[in-house]
Amino acid sequence: MTFLNIGFENMVAIDKIVAIILPESASAKRLVQFAKENHHLIDVTTGRKTRSVVVTSDQFIFLSAIQPDTLAGRLDDFV
Repeated sequence: MTFLNIGFENMVAIDKIVAIILPESASAKRLVQFAKENHHLIDVTTGRKTRSVVVTSDQFIFLSAIQPDTLAGRLDDFV
């Protein structure tokens, strides 16, 4: 199993990632709120500004302080 570093040594399994999106859109905000209400939200920003939202196939949402372009670049290293 291969993992993607989403910041501060926190990892997500690459085969579980569905999308990496910007947190500013209304749909992303609704998705984050829904995950928070259902205890499926994992915040790995360590108090920094949320710059990307990582959506997984098992309905967990990760908040990351790393830009989506940077995460996508890290994903390209594995493909």
